[in-house]
Amino acid sequence: MNFGIIRRMVMRKKMGCLLVVCSMSLVTISPLFAGAQVARTPVKVWEENVTIPTYLIGPPDPNPQFYFGGASQGAQHRIYPYPVYDNLTTEKKDKTYKMVYLENEYVKIGILPELGGKIFEAVDKTNGYDFIYHQHVIKPALISLLGAWISGGIEWDLPHHHRATSFLPMQYKIEENADGSRTVWIGELELRDRMDWVVGLTLHPGRSYLEASFRMINRTPVPTTMLSFSNVAVHVNDTYQIIFPPSTQFVTYHSKRDFTTWPIATTRFNNVDFTSGVDVSWYKNHVSSNSMFAWNYQDDFLAGYDHGKNAGILSIADHNVVPGKKFFTWGTGATGQSEQHQLTDSDGPYIELMVGAYSDNQPDYSWLEPGETRTWTEYWYPFRDIDGVKNANIDAAANLEVKDGKATVGFYSTRARPSVTVTLKLKDKVLFSEKTAISPGHSFVKSIRLPSGADEHDLRSAMEVDGRELVAYSPVKLQGEKMPSPVVNPPPPAEIKTTEELYLTGLRMEQFHSPSGNPNAYWQEALRRDPGDIRVNTVLGIDAIKAGRYADAEALLRKALERAEANYTSPKDGEAIYYLGLALKEQGKLDEAYAQFYKSTWSDAWRSPGYFEVAEIASTRGNFDAALTDDEHALQANAQNVRALALKAALLRHVGRNRDALDTVAAIQKIDSLDVQGIAEQWMATKSSASAAVLQTTVSEHPATALEAAASYMDAGLWQDGTALLTYIAGSATDKSKVSPLLYY
Repeated sequence: MNFGIIRRMVMRKKMGCLLVVCSMSLVTISPLFAGAQVARTPVKVWEENVTIPTYLIGPPDPNPQFYFGGASQGAQHRIYPYPVYDNLTTEKKDKTYKMVYLENEYVKIGILPELGGKIFEAVDKTNGYDFIYHQHVIKPALISLLGAWISGGIEWDLPHHHRATSFLPMQYKIEENADGSRTVWIGELELRDRMDWVVGLTLHPGRSYLEASFRMINRTPVPTTMLSFSNVAVHVNDTYQIIFPPSTQFVTYHSKRDFTTWPIATTRFNNVDFTSGVDVSWYKNHVSSNSMFAWNYQDDFLAGYDHGKNAGILSIADHNVVPGKKFFTWGTGATGQSEQHQLTDSDGPYIELMVGAYSDNQPDYSWLEPGETRTWTEYWYPFRDIDGVKNANIDAAANLEVKDGKATVGFYSTRARPSVTVTLKLKDKVLFSEKTAISPGHSFVKSIRLPSGADEHDLRSAMEVDGRELVAYSPVKLQGEKMPSPVVNPPPPAEIKTTEELYLTGLRMEQFHSPSGNPNAYWQEALRRDPGDIRVNTVLGIDAIKAGRYADAEALLRKALERAEANYTSPKDGEAIYYLGLALKEQGKLDEAYAQFYKSTWSDAWRSPGYFEVAEIASTRGNFDAALTDDEHALQANAQNVRALALKAALLRHVGRNRDALDTVAAIQKIDSLDVQGIAEQWMATKSSASAAVLQTTVSEHPATALEAAASYMDAGLWQDGTALLTYIAGSATDKSKVSPLLYY
């Protein structure tokens, strides 16, 4: 029995020692029995005040910081309407934070809502291994968009890397699920783009993996772009290895401006000379700081493994939605050591293992259309004793090493299984087949001498249960591929041959928030050559709407439609029609806007945003029945349109259908349980003290969310709802200093 592990566990959690000791004893002595017996026990979730030594920062600069062309992580360094938190000090004091814990029989997770909602600690209870970097001090450095940033844990970098608010308090909510799992929701309204994001962190009974369910919501009527990377920090040393899937042959740098081979780098990469052939999968072989993104679009996992401790971490996600796989290191040299000293007092070096959703690089933004909600899921779990990994999923991980004529097979399982069958085959010949028990605390490892002359590519190891294969691996035989070409800067507009290329060049600059390129230069050159170009007039019209130049937008979009609707044609794409409706609506020309929005719904891509705008106009006119019908059409085209759901709930309440309104609020909460308009609707429909308390707490701690909810009501002409919400907030606030001055305006 490892009493050192037990003592550490007791120190980590101020709870009954007997429970901790007994749990650890079961895992250590008989992990299979523990898994079978404890799996029915619901996951524990609780809040606890923890004291962490903290280097204090001064108040933010009260002066607005507008954009003057700076860059951050390769994109525009836009700060406003946030302040800058760059007043760092060397004063260190003990500070109390509220930690939210999730714990089952295998892992314990600690989440800090006050500091960006990051996962602050994650422990494998079967061996005491911190499978993410556990920081024991809060020591900010000037790294994020707003300045102050701390290392360690898992950081949610969306819709930008490193995101603006990674050092600020987040909204959060705890849910207890019927199956015994527990979820902690973390999220915010991102003020720069007025987008909502939320991540639900779920721990299941009897499973060693942490499930993270993401939502990214464009609440606006115009397009925007997003980038999402989950930034996982891990402790490293000379025995630590980064593991990309075996099919990975190349890695690339930020913006895909450089490539080299993997895992043996053989070229110069990011100004580092690897031409002698360097195994860059090992942390110790990076003297300088570097980032490497896997050129891999067919596998679902990324891992890091400490061969000295024989333990590591696995990330699992569907590569069709989450293709990004990256690591970053400060390097082992003097500069890297200096950088890491600025971020910790005693916790040592770390690297970042990152996974990107709808993105495979930084910067690499993808478009979100008006009202669009994106969802995806990622998983992390610790694994142990199998000396690395070659294939993995949420059920299990497999390793197969061949050396000196011997094959070593290793399997890890994320749950206790009393009987699995493990096999190793050489072509059709079974080298061994063995039944065994396996659990997160007890992996399977076996070595066997191979027949003379055996080709490792003919081997296949597998683990199955009841005839179902959980995981398998056969060594990948790589076909030599040509290294991809790096991205290069576009030539000046005059040197680009076609108007299509001019349009696409400008669109890429806008999509990627380029700090150095000017999309308008390319679009104006396109219009000089062809003043009636539909695409360019449309995109310029959209940008004019974003800038509040509605009359200019109307002129540009009408110009686009001159060609699109020539000879009385109904365009295949209703994009320009929709945005013309938006430009007209913002000028108060509601009759014309209504007609254009309706026409845009003839194009399926614009049914949801078009019908939603029609519903808002009908609501503004007080025609709630018609608004409900139109809003239902919007939801039929996009069931996850959160603003359309919120409008539906409000309209149902206004026509006296409170029960249906509350059912709609429940639908909102399934998508985004932190949505403040959903919280406000719960209060308006029930006027209960419980809903009032949730609303008051939320808007006092996150005042911008109240302004956003009120603005949404007023966009639909529901002035009485917007006024009621703002009046309640102003009247119920116990600390008037937290009430935004904008509320009174």
